[in-house]
Amino acid sequence: MAKDTVTSEDVAKLANVSQSAVSRTFTPGASVSETTRERVLAAARELGYRPNVLARAMISGRSQLIAVLVAYLDNQFYPIVLEQLSRSLQQHGYQVLLFMTDPGNQDQMVQKMLQYQVDGIVMASATMSSTLARECAQTGIPVVLFNRYVPALPASSVTSDNLTGGQLVARLLVKAGHRRIAFIAGAENSSTNRDREAGFTAELAALGQRLWRRGIGGYTFEGAAQAARDLFAGDVGPDAVFVANDHMAFAAADVIRDELGLRIPQDVSLVGYDDVPEAGWGGYKLTTVKQPGEQMIEETVRILVEQLESRKVVKHEAILPSHLVIRSSARLPDAETLASLAGPGTAGTS
Repeated sequence: MAKDTVTSEDVAKLANVSQSAVSRTFTPGASVSETTRERVLAAARELGYRPNVLARAMISGRSQLIAVLVAYLDNQFYPIVLEQLSRSLQQHGYQVLLFMTDPGNQDQMVQKMLQYQVDGIVMASATMSSTLARECAQTGIPVVLFNRYVPALPASSVTSDNLTGGQLVARLLVKAGHRRIAFIAGAENSSTNRDREAGFTAELAALGQRLWRRGIGGYTFEGAAQAARDLFAGDVGPDAVFVANDHMAFAAADVIRDELGLRIPQDVSLVGYDDVPEAGWGGYKLTTVKQPGEQMIEETVRILVEQLESRKVVKHEAILPSHLVIRSSARLPDAETLASLAGPGTAGTS
């Protein structure tokens, strides 16, 4: 029998079970006895049967597909997130469709995603218009903004506490005796950058200081490298630099050490944000703010699955705590201050 003509009815007949038993066997999480499952799988192998997921979606109205929209993957934080998010969703019976987009083209890409009859959407390093977000909510498609939030949107959001993260960095640098403190921003219109900078500058002011210089890296390696060069142009440069994410901090570190011949942290302290694996490498040993990536993924999946199962879209905002990871790229304050700043298990240097 040709594979393209085999149906679930054929499998049910050979296995001597009902057609619904065949359907449950190939439905993740569905209840079916082990004996029945083995008989169905044996019959399927013999006949060369493969379930038609698209046909099942047309019948059930559920595709079991979650679309993930990403604006860029240069930042080492997002490839890790995508892998963990995909694995977690698979455990709940969903598969991920990955879409890439460019700034200004995100709504058009979301429209394309919806053509695949996806059950839910995760926007990672991307967002959508309020009109399209309302359309998704009205049609029962939950949308979760990951590492972003837009208060006016009816979409849910999962972020780390970027305001507090920025405050911790300011306190670390001021208490370590720095007076010429600079900041390299990411994308100006991103909520993550706005909150990190707002917390940072507010805490500087509370401690009697102000931002000495500011550059814009745009969350790109090349942009951050040029921003670092600009910050140090002139006779006097900053004695500390806070960079809006680790990816850009690596570029700044390369410029500071290799092009300018300065020492980190003896001449310049450098702090990043995210705590990607490369931050702990011997070449950088970057002091940074750790985003709780695993917890953010768990919350994203929980929101999606809960709303898909209830078939009710409700806006939910989750802000998860961040903490400092102390390594050797920044000079340190006194032990008491350091202990009050560092997160669990991170006090001291590594």
